[in-house]
Amino acid sequence: MPTRGEIQQEILSNRSSSQDVVRKRYLKELHEYTKRDTIIYASAFTTKKIPNLPSGVLSVSLDDVQAFMAARHQLKGKELDLILHSPGGSLEAAEQIVLYLRKQYDHIRVIIPQNAMSVATMLACAADEIVMGAHSAIGPIDPQITFPTQNGLFTAPAQTILDEFEQAKKEVIADPRVSPLWINKISAIPHGFLQICRNSITLSNTKVAEWLDTYMFKGSEPKGKGIADWLVSNREHLTHSRPINIDQARDIGLKVVELEKNHEFQERVLSLFHATMITLEITDCVKLVENHLGKGIFVQVHFQQPVKQK
Repeated sequence: MPTRGEIQQEILSNRSSSQDVVRKRYLKELHEYTKRDTIIYASAFTTKKIPNLPSGVLSVSLDDVQAFMAARHQLKGKELDLILHSPGGSLEAAEQIVLYLRKQYDHIRVIIPQNAMSVATMLACAADEIVMGAHSAIGPIDPQITFPTQNGLFTAPAQTILDEFEQAKKEVIADPRVSPLWINKISAIPHGFLQICRNSITLSNTKVAEWLDTYMFKGSEPKGKGIADWLVSNREHLTHSRPINIDQARDIGLKVVELEKNHEFQERVLSLFHATMITLEITDCVKLVENHLGKGIFVQVHFQQPVKQK
C-alpha cells in the first residue's frame, strides 16, 4: 500500500487536476475488489480550519440528501459500501438519508477510515455492519443545543442544560438565599427550551435503537435500546467529541469488523481515504459525496462562500 505521503507526491507531481484522477482510480479499484456499490462521504473537518466558514458546511445537512441521490444515480447494485468521514450534523438530515439509502439497498456496510462522530455515528448504526480500523473512532450521540447569549451563540449538551436546571432547583429549595445566583442564568432560557432538550435526547435515542434493531440486529434479539442508551449518555462520555474505538464499539454490542482483518481490502480503503483527504487539503473542496463511477456532489468554498458543483 502506498503511504499518504507517496499518494500526495503522485498527485503533486502531475497536472493540477491529478487529485481527481488518483482519487477516482482508488474509488473504482475498491469497487472492483468488493463488487459492491461504493460511495464515499467525506468532510474536511480534520484537514481545514477556515475562519468564518458558514455553519453546517462541513456537517451532515439536508443538502446531502441531494448529494446521495446524485451519487446513487446509475448505480444498480443492492449492496452498498459507504466510506464515512464526518463530524456529524443534523439528525433530521441523517434520518432522511437513512430512509433513502435503506430503500435502495438490501445490505449496507459503513466503513470508517478515521472518524464518524455524533450524527455520523448514528448513520453508521443504520448499517448492517460497521468496519473500523484500530485507529478509527465513532462518538457519543448526545444532542448539542445552540442558543443565544449576551456574548453570542453558545452550544452545550442538552443533558448538561437539563442537569444544571435540576441543580438550580435543588440548591434553591435547600437554601433560598442562593436564588439570586441562578436568576440571570435561568431567566435567559427561552420558553419551551428545556422540553426541546428532552425531545432531542429522546429522538436521538429512539432513532438509533430503532435503526439498530431494524437493520443490524434484524431477525435476532433486540439490542438497540441498550446500545443507544450508552451512546447518548453525556454523563458516561463527559465530552461530545470523545472517541469510541473498535474495542469499545464491540463491547457495547455493535457488529464491527476489523479493517485490518483483510489486508488487501484495508489497503484499498486507506488509499482511497488518503487520496480523498489530500483532495480536501489542497483544493477548495470541503465536502464530497462520490460514487465509484466518479459521480456525485462536491462542495467548494470560494472567498468563504459555499458553492456546489456537480
